[in-house]
Amino acid sequence: MSNVKNNVEHIETNEILKVVEEKIEEKVVKKRATRTRKPKLQESSDNIEEPKKAKTTRTRRSSKKTEVIEENSEEKKVKAKSTRKKTTSKKDEKEDISMIKEAVNEFGVEMQKDDKSEKKVRRTTRSKAQQKSPSDFDVYLFHEGRHYECYNFMGAHFVREGSKTGVRFTTWAPNASKVTVVGDFSNWEEREEYEMNRITEGGLWSIFISSLKAGEIYKYAVKNGDGSKTVLKSDPYAFASELRPNTASILVKDSKYKWKDQEWLDKRSSTNIYQNPINIYEVHLGSWKIKGEEDFYTYKELCKMLPKYVKEMGYTHVEFMPIMEHPLDDSWGYQVTGYYSVTSRYGSIDDFKALVDTLHREGIGVILDWVPGHFCKDEHGLYRFDGTPTYEYGDPTKSENRGWGAANFDLGRSEVKSFLISNALYWFKNFHIDGLRVDAVANMLYLDYDRSPGEWVPNKNGGRENLEAIDFLRELNTAIFKEIPNVLMIAEESTAWPMVTKPADVGGLGFNFKWNMGWMNDMLKYIELDPVYRKYHHDLITFSIMYQYSENFVLPISHDEVVHGKKSLVNKMWGDYWNKFAGLRLFASYMLGHPGKKTLFMGSEFGQFIEWRNREGLEFKLVDQFDMHKDTQKFFSDINLFYKENEALWKYDCDPRGFEWIDADNATQSIIVFMRKADKLEDTLIYICNFTPSVYSDFNIGVPFLGEYKVVFNTDAKEYGGSGQIIEGPIFSQNGSWQKQKYHLNVKVPPMATLILKPVNIIEEKY
Repeated sequence: MSNVKNNVEHIETNEILKVVEEKIEEKVVKKRATRTRKPKLQESSDNIEEPKKAKTTRTRRSSKKTEVIEENSEEKKVKAKSTRKKTTSKKDEKEDISMIKEAVNEFGVEMQKDDKSEKKVRRTTRSKAQQKSPSDFDVYLFHEGRHYECYNFMGAHFVREGSKTGVRFTTWAPNASKVTVVGDFSNWEEREEYEMNRITEGGLWSIFISSLKAGEIYKYAVKNGDGSKTVLKSDPYAFASELRPNTASILVKDSKYKWKDQEWLDKRSSTNIYQNPINIYEVHLGSWKIKGEEDFYTYKELCKMLPKYVKEMGYTHVEFMPIMEHPLDDSWGYQVTGYYSVTSRYGSIDDFKALVDTLHREGIGVILDWVPGHFCKDEHGLYRFDGTPTYEYGDPTKSENRGWGAANFDLGRSEVKSFLISNALYWFKNFHIDGLRVDAVANMLYLDYDRSPGEWVPNKNGGRENLEAIDFLRELNTAIFKEIPNVLMIAEESTAWPMVTKPADVGGLGFNFKWNMGWMNDMLKYIELDPVYRKYHHDLITFSIMYQYSENFVLPISHDEVVHGKKSLVNKMWGDYWNKFAGLRLFASYMLGHPGKKTLFMGSEFGQFIEWRNREGLEFKLVDQFDMHKDTQKFFSDINLFYKENEALWKYDCDPRGFEWIDADNATQSIIVFMRKADKLEDTLIYICNFTPSVYSDFNIGVPFLGEYKVVFNTDAKEYGGSGQIIEGPIFSQNGSWQKQKYHLNVKVPPMATLILKPVNIIEEKY
């Protein structure tokens, strides 16, 4: 049964009241029509007055977010003074009240009295133990595409109906001629006793089956419209699924997990995510560490390893590649069949909750990769669920991404919107996650994505934009931020689509962050260049600042960049063994110094040479066997902690106040110099990034303050595997403008390295 209180906040109150009143009146009138009255004394028809329905007015939402329908008090006074004779018996009045209460309960509201004993009606929700089938209100919202918790009545739920306990099954198959629940309990046969009832014209089917137990497996036998074919389908709303290659859904009771992360949630609710550090460690749970082939570490086992490691390495968040159920390991989770099922590869629902809980208690946020644009075409999944396009587009010019072999969700269909938006909120509410990284947004936004001319049809305005996808993404983000503020909604959007991270009500898509694919592509091209030629491509490391503040960006080095022959991050670097690791340190330091939040894929932090292989664990053994890998891991830990501790590196990521070029034009030497700033002058950091293997012993840079400076981080330090070009002692700035700064200083610049300077004694400011 849905939590109506939460869901109705997303639709107009007048619309809610209209629906509720109509349903109540319909129920009462129907019963009155069949009521048998006893003979009464004859009275003149002139003295008979039909019972009137109380007029209602709407009050504002209270601080507790409870809307009420309040009886018009003035009308009550008029009624009290009325002298007209009533002919309705007291018994009839009691029956009317009883029927109204019954109808009110059925349609998701209840009668209540406030402190002044005035009659009110407020929305409520029945417990699952009381639920018999989806209420009319649930059905209305679901078919309107506005039910944001439909997982509470769709799928399979243990309930009590009358004196019996069993499972209420509900699914959506609008063009099916018959739907039957099958499982071991039916010997996988379509038995009449398990045939579902079609309960709405829109295609909802439902049945109550008693005596089923948790752990039993089931599917829906869905017969197409003409009865010519029946396909066994997994439950789209199942909370658990069999381990592949098996594909049945599993009956589970409500989780009894007791969370221990309230301190984290309280802190999150008051955190300005734009002005706080976000440094994400992207993880594939099946290959971060592995026991052996086909032998994964479980969520429970990972609780003892992953949170500790992520904390020691200085990351603020983990991002899990999709953990929703999927049939093929090699899809990495991006071809989903069970959107509400935690993949059974690594354990149970409560086991995954424990992993999230443990990460939170270590101060680590949790982000999930989520795929609302396309889905797996395997026969047991969503594809052609009722024998026709159901969850996917029926239009062949929009229905598939052929390059991926996937079906595209019909984002204009109301029931699909209810399914997807509910799914996003399901992960936030039931698993306490802190963000979603929305996959392949460009595939959703463009009608011609991965399509040749003639394979797509322009929209009604003649453009290539998918107008339904735009509306869906706006509605999705609006719903999430209204329900759960201060979470992350990150778009993997690879084009120049405008206003991705602007609010929906001003014409944006409503995300709060977007991957900066332009920065990523430019930097990965640059680091592979021989330093001799880098001066001809200097714009690759400076151009990103030109558009940095057009969106709220995350700088991503993800799994996509270390597979399919692209080479691992360290192996992308130019040069010999030493220069590759020097280049990796230089790249990472510039990435953490550049405005924007950060994402780095696992294995990069210790310099794994081979590409990521999803069937093999990371080569952590390299850290124990080779000093350079060990030193590189220490470097990443230290610079991540340095990032967290220095406000200038994240306070104004989304604000031009946080960045200033000192020298962006030194292409000849391939050196850039810039400042990162916070509110206090003494928190200013000055970056010198040398992208060549040359040492510059007498290098001048402009600085904003007269006074004393100190090198606070040097990527060339011996402890990190560098050459050890150490700059000891204080560095004093001097009068004399340089590079548009009032003062300057002289410093030795190491090869393939970043120096970070900080003022420690400011005598005079620039301004």
